[in-house]
Amino acid sequence: MASEKINRDKPESDITTQDHNPYDIVKGLIKESVTTLGLNENVYQVLKKPMRMLEVSLPVRMDDGTIQNFTGYRSQHIDILGPTKGGIRFHPKVNVDEVKALSIWMSLKAAILDIPFGGGKGGVIVDPEKLSVRELETLSRTYIRKITPIIGPQKDIPAPDVNTSPEVMGWMIDEFDQLRGYNIPGMITGKPVIIGGSLGRLEATGRGVVLTIREAARVLEMDLSKSTAALQGFGNVGSMTAKFLHELGVKVVAITDAKGGIYNEEGIDIPALLEFVKDGKNYASKFSDAESITNEKMFSLPVDILIPAAIENQVTKENAPNIQAKILAEAANGPTTPEGDKILEEKGIFVIPDILCNAGGVTVSYFEWVQNTMNYYWKEEEVNKKLEEHMLFGFDKVLDMKKDKQCRMRDAAYMVGINHLVKAMEARGWIKDTEMEKHNNDMK
Repeated sequence: MASEKINRDKPESDITTQDHNPYDIVKGLIKESVTTLGLNENVYQVLKKPMRMLEVSLPVRMDDGTIQNFTGYRSQHIDILGPTKGGIRFHPKVNVDEVKALSIWMSLKAAILDIPFGGGKGGVIVDPEKLSVRELETLSRTYIRKITPIIGPQKDIPAPDVNTSPEVMGWMIDEFDQLRGYNIPGMITGKPVIIGGSLGRLEATGRGVVLTIREAARVLEMDLSKSTAALQGFGNVGSMTAKFLHELGVKVVAITDAKGGIYNEEGIDIPALLEFVKDGKNYASKFSDAESITNEKMFSLPVDILIPAAIENQVTKENAPNIQAKILAEAANGPTTPEGDKILEEKGIFVIPDILCNAGGVTVSYFEWVQNTMNYYWKEEEVNKKLEEHMLFGFDKVLDMKKDKQCRMRDAAYMVGINHLVKAMEARGWIKDTEMEKHNNDMK
């Protein structure tokens, strides 16, 4: 086992990003939303940066006996509604600003869906494909040990993200429990079901994506059984999205991942593809029952639904003009640059923003935390039903704000999330009544 290299599908992390700073982007969107809502500048000053940012060194003894020192981060944005919550990603391009931005997005997701969490996010600068299983486990345990002082079920609750998995979460919670001397299942979510994970968690983000696509199709009066889709990324989120789209009768004609892409005008056999990649040894792009396609070509296909399910900055001013989809569903975090976003708006494409579209993961993580707290666990049908209720609640709130403010769905989502946080700030006395007066009058 010590020499065995970890081998699993990880397309969500390998597609090259453009040079756009996600932290600057999210701060700009918050600033615009605060202005549109007529809020005091003080609200922006509170929300524009995380309340805490931790950097840790992670020395790991490698299989050849050398010690390599990795760098890890944990960002906690705001805890006004409850403990912060967010995933941990392992990726060579992890950086401080990315982690900060992701923690802010997590705060907004929770606020939109009325979940009592703030936003958190963590990451380690590492390419996990270059580590053996033993090295990966050691790194995972070292990371959680180093951030232990600032995490816990009432402080900050980690979860899986890019290149991490239930297995990794299992190692992390075991390390935390050993340090504490007793089991604390609510300290982490996305863990294996046998040690307190929730049924339905693995599929939650993809299921939530498809629920929002279904609602967008309803708004646009589209028949999904006669619609086509293309996906960028076929990791956990992308594969589950494809599965649930297929079940709704949507024809998925193209998929790209880290190694290339596949295209079939008649529709890719999604069940067969899921079987092909299930053991983590094969990439979707190696599936033989389809022809090859580039990522660039995939974005320009005449499909009804386009789903970026990879990483940040994939829809840009270069490829946005070629997009022909009616719906763009942001299964990834921050996949659209501001320039690309403007072009999508000009083209009249219905964008389901990331802080709404992919909020299914944090929702079922919340359910997992609740179940851990009660020590009583729900059946998968109940989890899925509650997830649908939350996703539809969030979608309707954002759509209502869009209609009220005559704005983009992205702007509406930010305003819904910020408005929710502002109410909590007022209730706790973080901002004065005079700072709320104009806002309250505008919202009447």
